[in-house]
Amino acid sequence: MNEKPRRRPAPEGPGSVLAAPDLPAGFTAMFTSRYVDAGDVRLHAVVGGDGPPLLLLAGWPQTWYAWRLLMPALAEDFRVVAVDPRGVGLSDKPRDGYDTATLADDMAELMTALGHERFAMVGHDVGMWTAYALAADHPDRVVRLAVAEAAIPGVSPSPPLFGSREGNTRLWHFAFNRLAELNEELVRGREHLYFGAQFATKAARPLPESAVRYYIDTLASDPDALRASFDFYRALDETIAQNALRKTTRLTLPVLAIAGAANSGELVATTMRLAAEHVDSLIIPDCGHYPAEEAPEEMLAALSDFLAPYRDDRPTQIVN
Repeated sequence: MNEKPRRRPAPEGPGSVLAAPDLPAGFTAMFTSRYVDAGDVRLHAVVGGDGPPLLLLAGWPQTWYAWRLLMPALAEDFRVVAVDPRGVGLSDKPRDGYDTATLADDMAELMTALGHERFAMVGHDVGMWTAYALAADHPDRVVRLAVAEAAIPGVSPSPPLFGSREGNTRLWHFAFNRLAELNEELVRGREHLYFGAQFATKAARPLPESAVRYYIDTLASDPDALRASFDFYRALDETIAQNALRKTTRLTLPVLAIAGAANSGELVATTMRLAAEHVDSLIIPDCGHYPAEEAPEEMLAALSDFLAPYRDDRPTQIVN
């Protein structure tokens, strides 16, 4: 007797679309949460819209939810896939695989599983690290690349240990996050202090309190989530070595570098020009580290213009 195929469980809880707070009107009718097997990990992706595929990857310490204000408008022209990478949100949280080569492979596997061989991508913060690795390691997959608010370890020059007070305020978490265990012991039970300070000091236009609380509660609710949030930084030795090889072959696809004037400024475009041939730059006034939430209208306009040639080309896709 043949067994019926098992249905994947539907994503549930606060990390899913149906339980996320303060979503734009009509969001839950347009987007659904789903689990996708991507190689050896199960990833949580929020999917909706119609058109050529567009992959959105947020940064530390956020989830797919960081894109919520852009997603409805983007879904009018694109098949939007906003994903929690391994270690984040409702995705699996294994003990290893947080170097950008593995993270990029995860994204390639995800998009293959969803039926998208070629796609555009937007990556923010740590998501920018992975986006660069994906474009470099899988150049046949990524058509256009937009990145926001990060330097790339192993590509960008390393900042000085005794830098400015402003630089230290923005970057001190790099060294702290790379610690083996002490950081978890210090932060556990005080997540609102540590992560709350990150959001407060890096945003020029404060994020809604409900959004900050949502991100922090996600990290505080699961010891593996807190551990994995540091694992992206603990894997930096591997990532830096990988990027030393990647940057020997420059990217040739179109790249858009987005930054907040009150945070990274020229740094994002300067970084990408070390690694890519064709880089356009947008610096958003009165914006800090979180442009998709601080300045969604400005970021949406820039992405719409940048992605227009890709949108109009309408590559063939198979939607699973």
